[in-house]
Amino acid sequence: MGAHIARKRFGQHFLTATDVIDRIIRAIDPKPGERLVEIGPGLGAMTIPLRQRCDALTVVELDRDLAARLRQRGDLDVVESDVLRVDFAALADRLGGPIRVVGNLPYNISSPILFHLMGAAPRVVDQVFMLQKEVVDRMAAAPGSKAFGRLSVMLQWRYDIEHLFDVAPDAFDPPPRVDSAIVRMRPRANPAPVSEAVLGRIVGIAFSQRRKMLRATLGKWLAEHGWTGEFDGTRRAEQVPVEEYLALAMSLPPLPAEALDGPGIGDDD
Repeated sequence: MGAHIARKRFGQHFLTATDVIDRIIRAIDPKPGERLVEIGPGLGAMTIPLRQRCDALTVVELDRDLAARLRQRGDLDVVESDVLRVDFAALADRLGGPIRVVGNLPYNISSPILFHLMGAAPRVVDQVFMLQKEVVDRMAAAPGSKAFGRLSVMLQWRYDIEHLFDVAPDAFDPPPRVDSAIVRMRPRANPAPVSEAVLGRIVGIAFSQRRKMLRATLGKWLAEHGWTGEFDGTRRAEQVPVEEYLALAMSLPPLPAEALDGPGIGDDD
């Protein structure tokens, strides 16, 4: 086969810097017997060194040409699919136990992938991803910072998140227009028992108008739905800790379906 041309519609940027690849592999630190799943293996920059250090490796690749190349190796379990259509919990069951998920995620759909994986969190040991640095900054942000938003709250509810290191654009071919970063996500053993839909609605409302005090947004919505607890509405959304959003979600009475329509759980407005 000839050289593969990066396809813009798939958000393809192939990692080529060997020092960065080595550092990522050290961060993943695969061990024999572990069940590794790589999202978006591309030309195999991470795939080959990973496979050398583990007993088996499953890869999820949408590009049919790249999937065909990967199958030709003969030592990979290739799932040719849109990652958003893969049932990772079922994949873990097929592989015989909890999985470790790694990869250089397509930046144009990174948030949907992260939320899609939340459903499989109980069957995941950890996740190590290359993402746009700005996204990693938001994932790991602390309350009070400008980066703290919907993504921070929703993901920190389910994961311990560690920003490992940054990666410059020249580590890729073609180079992206943004800086990248490596993040580790470890699912929490006992996350707060909240409804993802309810928490997502609360956080969506809170961050829909970041410059306003919460009494004008979330406070108003809570009052409309019969909530009578105490809530400091003089703060802005980024000043409220994750734990307080979780406590609020758990204290709400049952809500009608129409109350959950509106701002979702994705990126901030």
